[in-house]
Amino acid sequence: MAMKGDIRRLSTLHFGTQAFFYRVCRWKVLLVVTVCALSNINAQIRYSVPEEMRKGSLIGNIANDLGLDVKRMRDGRARIVSGESAEYAELKTDKGTMVVNERIDREELCAEIIPCSFTLEIIIDNPMELHHVTVEILDVNDHSPTFPKDEIYLEISESATSGSRFLLGSADDPDVGVNALQNYILSPNENFILKQLSRPDGVKYAEMVLQKPLDREQNPRLSLTLTAVDGGSPQRSGNVRIDVTVLDGNDNAPIFNQSVYRVTIEENANKGAYITTVNASDADSGSNGLVKYSFANLKGNVADIFKIDEISGVITLSGVLDYEKAKKYEIGIEAKDQGGLGGSAKVIVDLMDVNDNSPTVTVMSFSSPVAEDAALGTTIAILNVKDLDAGDNGLISCTIYPPTPFKLQSSLRNYYAIVTDAFLDREHVPEYNITITAMDSGSPSLSSKTFLNLKVSDVNDNSPKFQKSVYTACAIENNSPGLSLFTLSAHDSDSNQNARVSYFLDETTVAGSHVSSYISINADSGVVYAVRSFDYEQMKNIRISVKAQDGGSPPLSTNVTLDIVIQDENDNAPQVLYPVQTGGSLVAEIVPRSADVGYLVTKVVAVDVDSGQNAWLSYKLQKATDRALFEVGPQNGEIRTVRQVTDKDAVKQKLTVVVEDNGQPSRSAVVNINVAVADSFPEVLSEFTDFTHGKEYNDNLTFYLVLALAAVSFLFITCVVVIISVKIYRWRQSRNFYQSNLPVIPCYPPGYTDTGVTGTLPHVYNYDAYMTSESRKSNCKYSTLGGQSVLLVDPSFKETLQRAMKEKNFLDDVGSSELVRTC
Repeated sequence: MAMKGDIRRLSTLHFGTQAFFYRVCRWKVLLVVTVCALSNINAQIRYSVPEEMRKGSLIGNIANDLGLDVKRMRDGRARIVSGESAEYAELKTDKGTMVVNERIDREELCAEIIPCSFTLEIIIDNPMELHHVTVEILDVNDHSPTFPKDEIYLEISESATSGSRFLLGSADDPDVGVNALQNYILSPNENFILKQLSRPDGVKYAEMVLQKPLDREQNPRLSLTLTAVDGGSPQRSGNVRIDVTVLDGNDNAPIFNQSVYRVTIEENANKGAYITTVNASDADSGSNGLVKYSFANLKGNVADIFKIDEISGVITLSGVLDYEKAKKYEIGIEAKDQGGLGGSAKVIVDLMDVNDNSPTVTVMSFSSPVAEDAALGTTIAILNVKDLDAGDNGLISCTIYPPTPFKLQSSLRNYYAIVTDAFLDREHVPEYNITITAMDSGSPSLSSKTFLNLKVSDVNDNSPKFQKSVYTACAIENNSPGLSLFTLSAHDSDSNQNARVSYFLDETTVAGSHVSSYISINADSGVVYAVRSFDYEQMKNIRISVKAQDGGSPPLSTNVTLDIVIQDENDNAPQVLYPVQTGGSLVAEIVPRSADVGYLVTKVVAVDVDSGQNAWLSYKLQKATDRALFEVGPQNGEIRTVRQVTDKDAVKQKLTVVVEDNGQPSRSAVVNINVAVADSFPEVLSEFTDFTHGKEYNDNLTFYLVLALAAVSFLFITCVVVIISVKIYRWRQSRNFYQSNLPVIPCYPPGYTDTGVTGTLPHVYNYDAYMTSESRKSNCKYSTLGGQSVLLVDPSFKETLQRAMKEKNFLDDVGSSELVRTC
């Protein structure tokens, strides 16, 4: 019970001591944080935590200790970017704390190094801040001392004198400090006492000292227990059994010629490479002087790396060395004789660094895509470079390719920032493949490359572009509404929404109406449609302005002009201007029997309001009483005689002329022309009387007889008057035409213009002599064409004689040039 009470008090004292130790560490941490809080950039803080803490356990409040807001850490994407043991810690940016990420084993992390700690680097963006955090790992007594063997066999001569020493070796306890190996305890016996010693490296080992000489005859064998205890709470221990066989004669222990052997070797040495040779001598002779060598108190994987020849003491390399994992090895060596006596020494192997590690580039942050309007000096990426080699072998330089429009900047050791050095243009270069080359200063130097693909995001800095500033489209008149006329297409060098082009009509007017009443445009496709049917005769072309606008914010636009030329369609038939077709009278052209071949009878004048080939007119004689006598000019419409007139030719001739345009399909007009072949007016009059009147029949024969008698008398008087009138008319006509040379003017519709080259009559005059004002039939119209007489005959024949009698007065009016020109 008393022992249990003592253990309780010891435990309480231990826990109190440990609590005091943690409080002291906490004050130290607070002091370090206070000093580090004076600088926002490149601050250093230190925490102390025990090993074997559960995942998620708090290491420290980074936000409070650095004097930062949690929002600043979250917005700045605070993160752990590097550190030799960064996997052990995790940063909680939402709380501003650092917690344990996975179980920390101090012995695995640091082995015997005191104090044990690892360093982390925390980086915060916008602006960039770098903070160093050192986490010290406090040892916990989680290991018991262990011996390399379960049993130690000793053969001791009974002649061994008191004070003889027997090496028992040492136990290994990975813990450090108070938790490490503290004492050895030997089970009670009469012959041996335990003596605890320390090697130059501080490792405690035990020796048995013979206090009372052995008596093989009494006790040929002894069984003892060696216990190694540490100072932790609760205390841990380990045991090894010692079997002592009592022999005779061996009273000298082997002695090394050096207590410490020091060797330097390059880390890339091949397996089997010679390290050193240890040598121990034993003053005994025979088998008692035969020494064997072995490793003692090996830690980690040393046994896999080195090998010793137990007879010669030659140490060689059996594994692979790595300067970056261990810079030196300390190897314990034991030499024992056959009697169990032994000595110890230590071999220190120092490693020389070789440039066998290429630099590594770690991308801490990378902003892609970057806007093409990014300002100069915009940070694209933050890089961390490392080289595990030492000295010049670990000295790194970085280059970037291509150098423009980016460059490297370094404000912190082993950290680089890639920033913009020129303005970007996505339309010229939409993305960049950046190569970062890191090269050390070793001989030969080693290098590594890191590739970044940086995309440039679009900004609406380009307006839509047309290939032309003015486009021309054609539309045939009489089109159907909704007909597609043209497609406008503009290209925008931007992308996505910024390159989506819409088309709009400008607010203009065409022929006094809004342009939208004639033309519409599809906003998405740019197809231009006709809203109504066009008429070439009313409108020859339409000019509109179209705006192409992109979908950016703010939007950009470009205007283009579209000329829509309306093409003529043959939708109008020719119109005959001369001879004029009247409903109440018939016009007769007079051809004298003495007319020569090619005599110009008359000229058909026609126009077509269409244009181009649709207005090209041609004339042909479709029907004639005597086709052998007349012909019509196909281009000019002139009707001429093709032979000499004979007495056999009929006085009255009826011609039908077709005027046809050159359209597809062609349109035509027909004009009927009466021609009188005669030299005297009575002859013409008698023929046209029959030509224009049909026979009337009356059942009353007496009436016809009386009427015939009266007609014969009337005709006789009339013929005399007509013959005299014709003679006077011809005389006055020849006088007027040959002396005054008055032209003949045809009657044209208003607005008609004759070019003189399309077959229309070039110089024609029409004279109207008004004789009475009471009657529509009191006028007589005469036209002349190339000396030809034209007679207007009244179909009723009632006023023919009156007109003949008044011809003299009409001719006098013509001769006096009292003419009225009508058009």
